Amino acid sequence: MIDPKEIHSLIKLLDDPDKEIFEHIHDKLASYGGEVIEYLESAWEEAFDPIQQERIAELVHEIQFRLLKEELKLWYQGGAFDLLQGVIAINKYQYPDLDEQKVINQIEAIKRDIWLQMIYDASPAEQVKLINHVFYNIHGFSGNTSNHQDPQNSYLSQVLETKKGNQISLAIIYSIIAQKLDIPVYGVNLPQHFILAYVDESMETEFEGGILFYINAFSRGTIFGRRDVDMFLKNLKLHAEKQFYEPCSNADIIRRILRNLISSYENLGSAEKVVELNELLGLLDA
Repeated sequence: MIDPKEIHSLIKLLDDPDKEIFEHIHDKLASYGGEVIEYLESAWEEAFDPIQQERIAELVHEIQFRLLKEELKLWYQGGAFDLLQGVIAINKYQYPDLDEQKVINQIEAIKRDIWLQMIYDASPAEQVKLINHVFYNIHGFSGNTSNHQDPQNSYLSQVLETKKGNQISLAIIYSIIAQKLDIPVYGVNLPQHFILAYVDESMETEFEGGILFYINAFSRGTIFGRRDVDMFLKNLKLHAEKQFYEPCSNADIIRRILRNLISSYENLGSAEKVVELNELLGLLDA
């Protein structure tokens, strides 16, 4: 149990000029973990000393980042089954106070709007046409073409609010909703692009792995075939590897988000964020 009086006394000593005392206080407060954050945030609002404010802010971030690493590691080691939970974890890097239930409810609302219009025995193409109508026309999602490098494009909560995202964030929302409706749509990790595959292993298809067709979530759900992927790779002067045509793992999707964020923050010159995001990426390679 936390003793509020002890916590307040410790926080007051955070601006101590003696380095040894400061480090002892810092470590003691950090050892309380997430429970101490609300006390630190209240103290930050009341603090007048800029050194104390800065130290409180750094300590809060340190605790939140440690909790995020634990959450991401548990998700990965547990099999990385729930893509939405993995994406929510990454979202907490920039928005540690994220309202998870709000994000889940926003996803469920889009799913419900599609489900209400679903026709029994609709063909795969008809299913995608319906998802596209609800996702792009009714809910207004679109690719962020004017500010593609903005890191906000990689945070799910922001994409759900602004209705604008990059290739991977739009594809993630699209595939999560499709899978919730038992429509087999999964992410495909293309170089310099991220697309979706409609997979039906019960049907005879022209592709290996039961892929009926591909979907470009960034381009309003355009349907296309294997030859288009061939041409895309040819234009990039890349060899047509098997992994470029088939669904990737949830862990691969989270790795791709992290690499996008690293690239975005490198462009912005945010060196500390780049270091931390590389640390998160390292957890998925352990």
